[in-house]
Amino acid sequence: MAALTRLLKPSSSSSISFLLKRSVSTTTAVVSEVESQHHQRPNFSDPKGSRSFQWVFLGCPGVGKGTYASRLSTLLGVPHIATGDLVREELSSSGPLSRQLAEIVNQGKLVSDEIIFNLLSKRLEAGESKGESGFILDGFPRTIRQAEILDDVTEIDLVVNLKLREDVLVEKCLGRRICSQCGKGFNVASINAKEENGRPAMSMAPLLPPSHCATKLITRADDTEQVVKERLRVYQEKSQPVEDFYRVQGKLMEFDLPGGIPESWPKLLEALNLEDYEVKRSAVA
Repeated sequence: MAALTRLLKPSSSSSISFLLKRSVSTTTAVVSEVESQHHQRPNFSDPKGSRSFQWVFLGCPGVGKGTYASRLSTLLGVPHIATGDLVREELSSSGPLSRQLAEIVNQGKLVSDEIIFNLLSKRLEAGESKGESGFILDGFPRTIRQAEILDDVTEIDLVVNLKLREDVLVEKCLGRRICSQCGKGFNVASINAKEENGRPAMSMAPLLPPSHCATKLITRADDTEQVVKERLRVYQEKSQPVEDFYRVQGKLMEFDLPGGIPESWPKLLEALNLEDYEVKRSAVA
């Protein structure tokens, strides 16, 4: 895999404050172009055999962004970066932003774009210094404003938008469990959704915990049907402009998950033209 030399655009870190203050373009121009490009699919083939992996994963809460981004991170040898993890890492450190972040989190406020981009730029700079060849951003950007700023901070090659039928997504979210001792996540839902309204039938096996975690499972307080549905509604409302933003650029790939990991992973690799990577990795292993 060819090394990437453009993780960060020149002088991106010093210009973040300026970028955050610039006027945000309206989505009108974006939407006006969508109709002509809606059915265009990005060209992922690379006849020279050299590909860039500076990717973004989008998708509703609970769809599995972290799972598939993490798998691709391992397969491609690029870091999986989630902004929530960056915030938690800074909070646990003695870095310059840790005290400010602690106050924001303790007050239940949202972390500002400026802080998020400072953390992200610092992470990308650190990766560049270590020779990292790309990244996979998990669930970010979430707004047009963030997408525009990100475009000025770094180059994005591909945006993968994971989709799952809503009834399955709700059932999946309601089945989430966390081990109170080790913190690992599991899912007790055994999903068998019937074909209806043109939507294909779908099955997902549960992701059950090992015996030493089975008696220590807890449910997130916000994983109730009412909260999950509201979370999905808000996400859909805010995500459409971001999807259109990348669709117009020809970078958006929409991927409908056909089932659980066993069914979806091979199909995702095929859609990304990554079957050869999987075969080579399996051969080496």
